[in-house]
Amino acid sequence: MNSCEKKSLQLTACKVRMNVIEGVYHAKSGHPGGSLSAADIYTYLYFRELRVNPEKPQDPDRDRFVLSKGHTCPGLYGVLAEKGYFSREEMKGLRHIGSMLQGHPNMQDTPGVDMSSGSLGQGISAACGMALAAKLDQKDFRVYTLLGDGELEEGQVWEAAMFAGHKKLDNLCVIVDNNGLQIDGPISEVGGPEPIDEKFRAFGFDVQMVDGHDFEALEAAFAHAKAVEGKPSVIIAKTVKGKGVSFMENQVGWHGTAPNAEQYETAMAELKQALAGLEAE
Repeated sequence: MNSCEKKSLQLTACKVRMNVIEGVYHAKSGHPGGSLSAADIYTYLYFRELRVNPEKPQDPDRDRFVLSKGHTCPGLYGVLAEKGYFSREEMKGLRHIGSMLQGHPNMQDTPGVDMSSGSLGQGISAACGMALAAKLDQKDFRVYTLLGDGELEEGQVWEAAMFAGHKKLDNLCVIVDNNGLQIDGPISEVGGPEPIDEKFRAFGFDVQMVDGHDFEALEAAFAHAKAVEGKPSVIIAKTVKGKGVSFMENQVGWHGTAPNAEQYETAMAELKQALAGLEAE
């Protein structure tokens, strides 16, 4: 990855974060913390990794992405808007009645959404089904799914992991947004899913651990995952909850809280300053 490509991704990720804040502020509800922590992952997926085309959102040969931690859809919507699936203005309608952008992903109404999700643990199961279907149909598309680290406390995640390992789904790439916080506090205190790497390895996965905010590290990890044969892959991405907005970073209270008017202005000012700094480099 050259410096221009890296800068382009950083600029896009900053815009995705602005879309997140725009959406949850106008909704007066939503989940900014985990949306912001995953913004760089969303950006890398949609602007470097996934074989998708916003002009053909139902292309049968496209790669699939399933947001298993569906409550962080403001981040997904933010990147879909930047990719051109719909206008950025749609973010202001987040969670409003009649809007195409609901509080959890809805594949019936939102272009670019491959799976309706929200009940934690179910998204990875759907992704496993898609990956197996590709194998049975002899299709070469890949399936990606993003989980929260708190979500790993759901038993269904490990049933799906067992299935994926047993079926040798090497066209499946699981990403864990490992920001260390869930709605009730640190994951280590609430449910203790660690050691995450050893658990996935025991279920037959190829395992990588990376900095989820480092685009070069993400590039290397996804390239490695694509080359793995005979087993599913997991990328455990260490991230900062609320990344990009100083007063939200590493604060569990921003898991599911919308900013008020003053906080909105502060957050947007920080992100605009960051964007301007990147553009000036």
